[in-house]
Amino acid sequence: MRDRFVRELIEIARKDKDVVLLTGDLGFGVLQPYWEEFPNQFVNVGIAEQNMLGIAAGLAMNGKKVFVYSIGNFPTLRAIEFIRNDIAYHNANVNIVCVGGGFAYGSAGMSHHATEDIAIMRALPNMVVMTPGDLLEVQEATKAIYNHNGPCYLRLGKGGEKQFHSQINNFEIGKAIEFKNGKDIAILSCGVMMEEAIELAELLEKENINPSLFTFPSVKPIDKCLIEKLAQDNNIILSLEEHNIVGGFGSAIAEIMAEMPNHKARLIRIGLNDEFTSIVGTQKYLRQHYNISADKILKRLKEEKVI
Repeated sequence: MRDRFVRELIEIARKDKDVVLLTGDLGFGVLQPYWEEFPNQFVNVGIAEQNMLGIAAGLAMNGKKVFVYSIGNFPTLRAIEFIRNDIAYHNANVNIVCVGGGFAYGSAGMSHHATEDIAIMRALPNMVVMTPGDLLEVQEATKAIYNHNGPCYLRLGKGGEKQFHSQINNFEIGKAIEFKNGKDIAILSCGVMMEEAIELAELLEKENINPSLFTFPSVKPIDKCLIEKLAQDNNIILSLEEHNIVGGFGSAIAEIMAEMPNHKARLIRIGLNDEFTSIVGTQKYLRQHYNISADKILKRLKEEKVI
């Protein structure tokens, strides 16, 4: 995902000299093609993420279109007051790019597990929150936030993610994408959990259940109209996220369903059950351990007699 983001940003920067990329002393292997081509549109701020967000706000208020790039919690939780006061409050045109959302840096431990970021960024007024699920969604989301006037948060994986879409037509901030049409259960995924959602759909089909699957590259704004329709048409809605279930993607869906005058769907939120990830391991291992892998989700559905 990070490579696809950089590739798209290079294409954007070739056409717009006001694009500036800031990083906190990382990304040397990934960002090098950018800074070699655009040395005057790049700043390595050093390991000073709070200062980096303050600089980003200043550049944006002077007409620059700023992208800030760092690992997981560093450009978000570490600098949240700067984001709130300097960027979101002023509706500054700063795009905060998190590489390594969720368990992507699983072996680095809890400090590098970005599992509360969606909730925190979603709570900020003016902030757009983007969680692309595959490489093509990253490409489209990068173009979309460049064209959006105001602060955005782009949550990426670390690397090695796949491309599942063959094409995306009419990508739009605030709109979900239908990946599979079905009628028995609606699976809604955000971010890299698209991989588990696809596998879960395949497992359900082996159980003679025909699920629909929607991916949400935009969590804020979220596709309210689609969620309302799915809540009226389905008995079960599953939300999948590599994130705490409190305040995250599932909560955004629950907020909409709670205000509907009537619907028939039961919402089951799949994610971290309001706990810190105190162990280390690969992303796949941690999904298994915390019961958010496709096979563990299927097991839960059977245990709760959902299927």
